[in-house]
Amino acid sequence: MPSIDDIEELAREKLPDWMMNYYDTGTGDEQTVQDNKAAYKRLRFMPRIMCADGNQNLSTTVLGRRVRIPIGVSPTALQGGAHDRAEMATAEGTERCGTVMVMSSWSQVRIEDVANSAPNGIKWMQTYLNLDRRNTRNIVERAERCGFEAIVVTVDSPCVGIRKKKGYQGGDQFIKTLKGGAARGFVNYEGAADDIAKARASGDPKLFKYVWNQSVSYPKWREIEWLKTVTRLPLIMKGIMTAQNAKEAVAVGAKAIIVSNHGGRQLDGLPATIEVLPEIVDALRGSGVEIYMDGGIRNGSDVMKALSLGAKFVFVGRPAVWELGVKGADGVAEVLQILENELKVTMTLCGCTRLSDIDRSLVIHESQMKCKL
Repeated sequence: MPSIDDIEELAREKLPDWMMNYYDTGTGDEQTVQDNKAAYKRLRFMPRIMCADGNQNLSTTVLGRRVRIPIGVSPTALQGGAHDRAEMATAEGTERCGTVMVMSSWSQVRIEDVANSAPNGIKWMQTYLNLDRRNTRNIVERAERCGFEAIVVTVDSPCVGIRKKKGYQGGDQFIKTLKGGAARGFVNYEGAADDIAKARASGDPKLFKYVWNQSVSYPKWREIEWLKTVTRLPLIMKGIMTAQNAKEAVAVGAKAIIVSNHGGRQLDGLPATIEVLPEIVDALRGSGVEIYMDGGIRNGSDVMKALSLGAKFVFVGRPAVWELGVKGADGVAEVLQILENELKVTMTLCGCTRLSDIDRSLVIHESQMKCKL
């Protein structure tokens, strides 16, 4: 079975440079992009020996729903650039693995089409608190009608971060994939407001600018109170990076949070998600709110470290999109299967049979290790 690094290499061979550049790019000097991955290497295992039985069970629940593995797929825009079936193929891949797909509101296929492509899959819908609330209401209500089981609210994007990487083409990546095939541009913003129809009629650059500007709304926590009047679905806050923010999310009614720095694509200089996770877990202990995490996961040992530090569930973004571009739905399923297999091996070597066996005693930060030479 290949590794995630192998999959990234295959994607670079198959996908156009401009597309891989979009997926890779972070903001600023990309310190956070790099640190998300590097931080896992600063954590070392402290295994339990002579207690593994070789029959690992990775099943858990998220918001009361049973999943086969504690690994899902993050919301990622522009999947039509990787595969012509875009998010439909991603939903099919996650359905095969019995786990969660979070669909981006910036998707390139309709909510209804994704629901039909994976009718038995566990699907959550991501949204921004758009400048025109009608756009948010439209996305949320359609998702609920289509059987999506939660709303993931991105809360770390009051505006768009600055990308400095040479060769990044701003909105050009979006514009290149707005036409043709099953994947079209911002189809889930249609029907809510007259402005979107006018923007589409004015051409793709105007359409992109309209939707981009919708996400620059400078939302406040009180907007969540409004959102709770729109849907009965549980709300998950994505983009939590401090204990204080986590407590604020709980106070407004979040049923779960996703510890996330947007993959290093918003504020550069944020710490790695794995490094802030323990403090947030401690802050919410006893609240009943579930804690998930994304950012920099590239192998099963990364997953193990996140679970050890208190995450109930983790998400991957870039690796899933890379394999979507290589093999479509089969590729998305393969990424999840790779991580599943690697997690099983890591659990065995650490002396764990069930996810409930995993705790903080299994990892130590390298700064806490004392040389006795």
